[in-house]
Amino acid sequence: MPKIGNIELPDFPLLLAPMEDVSDPPFRALCKEQGADVVYTEFISSEGLIRDAAKSVIKLDIYEKERPVGIQIFGAELDSMLQAVDIVEKSNPDIIDINFGCPVKKVVCKNAGAGILRDIPLMVKLTEEIVKRTKLPVTVKTRLGWDANSIKIVEVAERLQDVGTQAISIHGRTRVQMYKGEADWKPIAEVKNNPRMHIPVFGNGDVDTPEAAVRMRDEYGLDGAMIGRASIGYPWFFKEVKHYFKTGTHLPPPTMEERVEAARRHLQMSIDWKGEKLGVFETRRHYTNYFKGIPHFKEYRMKMVTSDESADVFAAFDEVLEKFGDFQFA
Repeated sequence: MPKIGNIELPDFPLLLAPMEDVSDPPFRALCKEQGADVVYTEFISSEGLIRDAAKSVIKLDIYEKERPVGIQIFGAELDSMLQAVDIVEKSNPDIIDINFGCPVKKVVCKNAGAGILRDIPLMVKLTEEIVKRTKLPVTVKTRLGWDANSIKIVEVAERLQDVGTQAISIHGRTRVQMYKGEADWKPIAEVKNNPRMHIPVFGNGDVDTPEAAVRMRDEYGLDGAMIGRASIGYPWFFKEVKHYFKTGTHLPPPTMEERVEAARRHLQMSIDWKGEKLGVFETRRHYTNYFKGIPHFKEYRMKMVTSDESADVFAAFDEVLEKFGDFQFA
């Protein structure tokens, strides 16, 4: 059974990936209920934390029902990252995760996220100093490399382990690829098969079906899967994968009633946590997947994603249940 520090995990755990404006407390709660074994916060700017920026500070909110939960930080300046660690510790997470994988330009241009893949010595140094700074287990999320010509992930993972990293999650693409093409899990398997590696190695990228999760486990021998885009608007994915592991069969998809109820709860929790305006706005990205596959649905989806009033969105949910309540999802 894999362990992150002293945190014991089940065989082949499923981790909710840190996703900006997605993996907030309401969504993490839903994923946890559906079987996610470890959840991570949205990534948090170290510079934002030490400047007490509201958008960064609110992301420190975690709740007992989420545990084990990791808070993920990013940055490239050592002093800022160490100060951020001190701030993060006060929220009492189970894990501190370092983001060395975000490919977004505004992060990369500051040498943070995947930008640091161009400076492996700095990547290792930052990790080493953060490990020294905290008693919490430190994990890393990264990519294969900056581009196809600079993939040294086996060496990089070993060096990160040697300075105290307790687990590593690797997205099977380079930064240059962004999210294009197919994720390549072979280099991640090479990390796992390195005889010097003894920490958990989790795979990330294109785990979008239960069968893909089985392949990652059985063909590539990884310790677990980090789930990102497949869970957006579909927290049931974790439960479906675990059911497939046990039985080799697919669970029936959630009913319309279950989807509407989840969407309602999601929206209400978001409003309770971040207020009416942001709660309505930041939940919109989930609705396409909550109701994916329903024919002639555009009218209702537009109501959900264009209204600024929660009452209108809740009313749209009621309309959907009334009109499509008997719809059978494939």
